[in-house]
Amino acid sequence: MGATMQKPIVIGVTGGSASGKTSVSRAIFDHFSGHSVVLLAQDSYYKHSDLPFDQRRLINYDHPLAFDTPLLLAQLQALIRGEAIDKPVYDYANHNRAALTERVESRAVIIVEGILILADPKLRDLMDIKVYVDTDDDIRIIRRIRRDMAERGRDLADIIDQYLATVKPSYHQFIEPTKRYADIIIPEGGQNQVAIDLLVTKIRAILAARGQGGGGL
Repeated sequence: MGATMQKPIVIGVTGGSASGKTSVSRAIFDHFSGHSVVLLAQDSYYKHSDLPFDQRRLINYDHPLAFDTPLLLAQLQALIRGEAIDKPVYDYANHNRAALTERVESRAVIIVEGILILADPKLRDLMDIKVYVDTDDDIRIIRRIRRDMAERGRDLADIIDQYLATVKPSYHQFIEPTKRYADIIIPEGGQNQVAIDLLVTKIRAILAARGQGGGGL
């Protein structure tokens, strides 16, 4: 990182599957789109698997071991240093990491979004603000059904089977306990405009204190 470059502000946004964490992350991103912001999704860091497709479908993708956390940690550290990264790309329909990567440049605001980003203490230590999006289980399963059928080409029975077998149990075992690490808890995700406005105000204050308050904010 150059001598004149300020350390980026890192915001972690987590919550259960289909909780609205992506909507919250996107709302923050849109607020700072005139500035310098990048969104890093934990989903990009699912591990590559050599298993056949039918076996890959059975992997618990809501378990901490499903993610290549060391790579996410290393690439986030690189962005904080001001370096560009080659971010992996995940293919949801194929249940596997794609061959291509995406070049991502460092920015003044780095949003890290994902279900288990607060589970790893090394990741948590890099975050200036930690956000947990808290949404009722019934709402989350409805959102998940709509999303996976429309965007990921999955059928209803497969979505429900996966939710009952791995998504819901893993939420209560691994994801919900990370709520205690959050600085801010946002009920109902992107629908909570008051909470998002307060969060944006806090981010602006930190940027201003670091001399990064210009650039369209």
